[in-house]
Amino acid sequence: MEKLIYLDNAATTKTAPEVVESMLPYFTEYYGNPSSVYGFAAGNKEVITKQREIIADILGAQANEIYFTAGGSESDNWALKATAECYENKGKHIITTKIEHHAILHTAEYLEKKGFEVTYLDVDEKGLVDLEELRTAIRPDTILISVMFANNEIGTIEPIREIGEIAHEHGILFHTDAVQAFCQVPINVEECHIDMLSASGHKINGPKGIGFLYIRKGVKIRSFVHGGAQERKRRAGTENVPGIVGLGTAAKRAAESMEERTKKEIELRDYFINRILTEIPYSRLNGHESRRLPNNTNFSFRFIEGESLLIMLDMKGICGSSGSACTSGSLDPSHVLLAIGLPHEIAHGSLRLTLSEETTKEDLDYTADVLKDIVEHLRKMSPLYEDFQKKQKK
Repeated sequence: MEKLIYLDNAATTKTAPEVVESMLPYFTEYYGNPSSVYGFAAGNKEVITKQREIIADILGAQANEIYFTAGGSESDNWALKATAECYENKGKHIITTKIEHHAILHTAEYLEKKGFEVTYLDVDEKGLVDLEELRTAIRPDTILISVMFANNEIGTIEPIREIGEIAHEHGILFHTDAVQAFCQVPINVEECHIDMLSASGHKINGPKGIGFLYIRKGVKIRSFVHGGAQERKRRAGTENVPGIVGLGTAAKRAAESMEERTKKEIELRDYFINRILTEIPYSRLNGHESRRLPNNTNFSFRFIEGESLLIMLDMKGICGSSGSACTSGSLDPSHVLLAIGLPHEIAHGSLRLTLSEETTKEDLDYTADVLKDIVEHLRKMSPLYEDFQKKQKK
């Protein structure tokens, strides 16, 4: 395969060379355990603190509110399970949405088995939460609202500030899964009344296996991983110093380039969306036209199987996905696309292509040309398309 066009940056990103470079000394030179008392290791504790400060500054938070984890899924699990455990005397009702990542949905299902009640909010055809429906769902025993900042499949950005205000008015904790949004859109935890926020390193050109949970000071949630006294006694396990350094470096790099990078991504994204919608008949954009992540495109093509589309794109050197990469082994249609009202057969023909800072107009032109040919080819083999054309001619 000569040409590789990687358009699956919502699944993971390439680790930036300067991020790798920043990590290397902590494998072979400064390898001491940060919990040790001697000077050689104690320096690593200071390095970890520095990364906390970098991340806190980006979010408008305090350094002692950042807790390092193994990634977004752990952070989501920690936020939901620990809140449920610590606040169950106040109530056993949680509100989330039908379009969350499975790290939230499966954790919510787990809590339902433990006796908690979960309300799953509907979204509109663009993927947005209805604020009035949220208000209506609140009960005296509601202890947590968890709504993702931006959707990982269709890219829709939720009205987080307004949701935070509603939660704050009612004295309910508010958690947001910001794995896709962190360093893609500006986030200020104070302005948005966010009590807990999950993020991950590998979505921002950082390493895999590292993330964090922001926990507002005063939120009383306990340890999720039990053992030693690391992370101020809230998350046991020897700190992943190289990973934490990589996350800090990636976050600083992404925050500094965010304005310029996302402006370019939005221009390319909209150019690509326009080409697909005007040049491929019976195609539709999933998600909100403007309230969406700068690098996200998600299309449905009628009379097409998403799996076939992905295989044929792969043969042309183009990497994409038909939904979340965490579930692309599943043949079920995306729960997100079903939640925005797409029928099964159209949801099956979906394609998510997500850009990076390295994506060029030439890459997207090549992808659009290839897509046109593939869709046309697959439709010629589709009995559904054949029937549809016959009906159109009548």
